[in-house]
Amino acid sequence: MESKPSIPYVVGSKSPMAVAINSAAKAGEWIKSRVGSVKDLSTKYSPQDLVTDVDKGAETMIRKLILTHFPDHDILGEEGVAPGAEASAAAVTAAKKSEYLWIIDPVDGTTNFVQGFPFFCVSIALAYKGEVIIGVIYDPMRDEMFVAEKGKGAYMHGNPTRVSKEALLADSVIAIGFNPDSEVAAPINLKGITALADRARSLRAGGSAALHLAYVAAGRLSGYYEVNLNAWDTAAGALLVTESGGIVTDTAGNPYDIGVRNLIASNGKIQQQLLDVVSAAGATGL
Repeated sequence: MESKPSIPYVVGSKSPMAVAINSAAKAGEWIKSRVGSVKDLSTKYSPQDLVTDVDKGAETMIRKLILTHFPDHDILGEEGVAPGAEASAAAVTAAKKSEYLWIIDPVDGTTNFVQGFPFFCVSIALAYKGEVIIGVIYDPMRDEMFVAEKGKGAYMHGNPTRVSKEALLADSVIAIGFNPDSEVAAPINLKGITALADRARSLRAGGSAALHLAYVAAGRLSGYYEVNLNAWDTAAGALLVTESGGIVTDTAGNPYDIGVRNLIASNGKIQQQLLDVVSAAGATGL
């Protein structure tokens, strides 16, 4: 069996893509080494919204690696923003004013990481004047590096990624999420989940928004729906999906930008079907 080509992890230049790949790989390797050895576990917005010393340490590592090469760039990271939807939205609004903005989630899927459930990743994106131009998602447990550059396609270990070909929601496997905001977002999500369960072939809740989007880009899933997400959850993955031939919008069908919190992504062929089901269920979150 022919081995798959791998993307080099060593930065040989100051290109933003090389820095993003190197940062994700180094952080991912360290995160993997810490599975099962979490020392400092606490909560943020709710008892379901966990943060660990590993999240904080990985974000510090990524920040240092980026700023070594791009000291004048701004960084928006999950661990640097106060908990809650209002604080997240305000942080993104302020960050949109940056010329170059790195958007990072050091461990997307922290609950999975804590449990030793191998579905979590590092997510790094770079936006230029509010538009995402680079997206990198690294799954350290599977050693899968998903990368995308605006207008240049998306790849996993050098191989182009393409969205799935299902034309009907009834033939599609859709990712969903159980949001940690139990008072507002979770009930809305459950409405959408209930409606989609009757219409899709099957649903999957992996627990990592970024990996869900990477899997849509790679054709492993046909779509993804969730409300109350943050820019660091979605920025890199949204670019992966669009560069793989898919579509990402808010739950009303408006084009994606880093301020979108209620999201539907798909292979494009089932996008309107997903939008219709979510809208009919009163589950847009808008």
